[in-house]
Amino acid sequence: MKKTMLAAALLAPLALTLPAAAQTRTPVGHLMDNSGPTSDVGVPYGQGVADALAWANANNRGRPTQVLSFDYGYQAPRAVSQYQAWSRDRVQAIQGWGTVDTEALVRFVTRDRIPYISGSYSAALTDPAGRARPGVEAAPFNFFYGPSYSDALRAMLLWARDDWRTRGQAGAPRYVHMGANHPYPNSPKEAGETLARELGFEVLPAIQFALTPGDYTAQCLTLRSGGAHYAYLGNTAGSNISVLRACQTAGVQVQFLGNVWGMDENAMKAAGAAANGVVFPVRTSAVWGQQAPGMALAQAISRISDQAGTAYRPVHYLAGVCAAMLMVEAMETAGANNGATTGERIRDGFYARQNWVPRGFDGLCAASNFTATDHRGTMAVPLYRARVTGDTTQGSVTELMAAGTMRLEVVTTINLDRRADWLGW
Repeated sequence: MKKTMLAAALLAPLALTLPAAAQTRTPVGHLMDNSGPTSDVGVPYGQGVADALAWANANNRGRPTQVLSFDYGYQAPRAVSQYQAWSRDRVQAIQGWGTVDTEALVRFVTRDRIPYISGSYSAALTDPAGRARPGVEAAPFNFFYGPSYSDALRAMLLWARDDWRTRGQAGAPRYVHMGANHPYPNSPKEAGETLARELGFEVLPAIQFALTPGDYTAQCLTLRSGGAHYAYLGNTAGSNISVLRACQTAGVQVQFLGNVWGMDENAMKAAGAAANGVVFPVRTSAVWGQQAPGMALAQAISRISDQAGTAYRPVHYLAGVCAAMLMVEAMETAGANNGATTGERIRDGFYARQNWVPRGFDGLCAASNFTATDHRGTMAVPLYRARVTGDTTQGSVTELMAAGTMRLEVVTTINLDRRADWLGW
């Protein structure tokens, strides 16, 4: 119903006019959550996107862009309204954000032929033809960097099965999905529970908790009474921190699996020892501080908003950089040989490369593969474990990571089969 109401606001034809002052640069939209319930992860991701686009302009990477930024506070109606404004400004591509707004806009970016690179990794956005599953809308202009929420969860469940066996546990492990009753945390719920059953897990009833921080003692007591062994945290880090703390206090012994937005270095500091051991997917091939050929460019990009070059950049910042650079290079391909940077040509730019790593970002941005029939950019899911070994209340994230009080520990990389029956969900 919400998606229908949001979509209705866009049914009228949009007048497309371009201000004269913007004609020397290609206008692109940048939708951010800097103030809403997902701003805990939206701020670093959005900063990575903004810095990368500014760096690309300053260093003549791709076609010059006019970046039109808007903080919508995770309010989908505001995103819809802003899309109307950007359409009138004739933006050629958009860096988007949330699941509700991204899914509500699918039919309109398709109609207007505007590539939409979202911070939502909903698997429903990966089927460009809309033929894989009933009810999944065709999304030929939707892309994102990294594995879908569903594929990331599938990877963690495959790891959990092997972890259970490695630890020599008897019987069937019990799995539970946790998160708000909201399209974002619900996006991979069916896919995860289906695979869990296939792998021999006992699937427990889902446990709901809000997208905002709160007292989630009751949820932790339910988790303990159900005897769960593996619990998926479907919300962003802000509310997950509350769950982790409450469950630590309640003495809950469970292996938490964080979604891609569910854990990062800032959350480790905030949650302290309660975050120790959380396993979660990381989209890049390296994290801040690790050695990789592409890290030098990431550090240069970071100086756009941190001239001193001293800020520690969490995993979401680097993912934002890689997502932005994919768009930059797709636009570059569209404009090659004096071609026009139209939406169709930018879309086709996403199909022009195999094992696509933006130039100079080797070892940092994981390889992407998009085709006209499959927008799952990757089936490789790197898993990391949060390690917290001391007091995180003293010192900044930069200091705590440097001291080793906090660290991100490589677990493994799960390479999923590109199963046709997994497309779109």
